[in-house]
Amino acid sequence: MLDKPDRGPCPMLNTLANHGYLPRTGRGISKDMAIKVLDEVLNWDVTVVSSLYDFAQPTNPEPNATTINLKELTTHNILEHDASLSRQDSQFGPADVFNAKIWNETATYFTGDTIDVGMAAKARTARTIAAASSNALFTFPPLGRNFQYGETSAYQFVFGKWNLDAEDVKSRILTPKNYIEYFFKNERLPIELGWKKPVDRLVMDTLQSFTISVMELAQTQMEEAA
Repeated sequence: MLDKPDRGPCPMLNTLANHGYLPRTGRGISKDMAIKVLDEVLNWDVTVVSSLYDFAQPTNPEPNATTINLKELTTHNILEHDASLSRQDSQFGPADVFNAKIWNETATYFTGDTIDVGMAAKARTARTIAAASSNALFTFPPLGRNFQYGETSAYQFVFGKWNLDAEDVKSRILTPKNYIEYFFKNERLPIELGWKKPVDRLVMDTLQSFTISVMELAQTQMEEAA
């Protein structure tokens, strides 16, 4: 009998393994492999992939490990964190499995056919507030706190149309809602819906700058909700 493939808390890495771009087993993913795949499939620069990989590396418990395994990314409070947009907190059960109830709550903030940056930030804010109020063991170490906004930025960069010079931050990326729904629910790229590899290359400076904008929007929303 074949071993069950490893999958983890990151929908995008699961997706790349489901398509076979990364090993379908979800195991033995090297930095060079990750750099090559995310370049070829998502047009992500080495500056982005290398940094993210370095954060993920400590999840592999093997001494001097040079690879990561998707299942081990579930190790709590390294990269996996409470208040996922599509997973339950680890306090309540497996944090590496898509949770329809959590996702449906997230999706209520996507109020049109197109998700703007404001909606994405609001979904992020609402999920954090909901998790903090329902989980007595809720934690958000600095890495996870910052990483949540990077995750929200990342799915917009992959699936949305960029206009990063727009004066209104909310319109700097506009993302088809059906792409996002398909991606999270199926952990596959929405190719059959018309998605194509982004034309613009995502470099670290762009990711960081946009993530700060998302963070500022979300923090304003939190203050208003307090």
